[in-house]
Amino acid sequence: QVRLEESGGGLVQAGASLRLSCAISERTYTRFGMGWFRQSPGKAREVVVGITKIGAGVYYADFVKGRFTISRDNAKNKLFLQMNNQKPEDAAVYYCAACEALLPQRPDECDYWGQGKQVTVST
Repeated sequence: QVRLEESGGGLVQAGASLRLSCAISERTYTRFGMGWFRQSPGKAREVVVGITKIGAGVYYADFVKGRFTISRDNAKNKLFLQMNNQKPEDAAVYYCAACEALLPQRPDECDYWGQGKQVTVST
């Protein structure tokens, strides 16, 4: 069974930075496209950023372009999300996901999910 575990969430001030990490148990980690998604209360889960199996391609949602950066360490089976210049509207539960899709851009393209980490942005 594929397991994912996020770490690094918490409270951050607007304008500050935060880094999320995701560890995946799957030894064949590189068979998955990976993604970070988020969900706020009362809203649907949405893609933040997706990355291809070996990291050659990346899709960023418009609302994070220039602020967030995704990376993956395939040797360590880890995925990262560097979030800079955070805004109050970035507050949400953030999930990492392993996806059969080459470059995931929708939640329904992903098959395995972490439990999620709360990110709170204070003004």
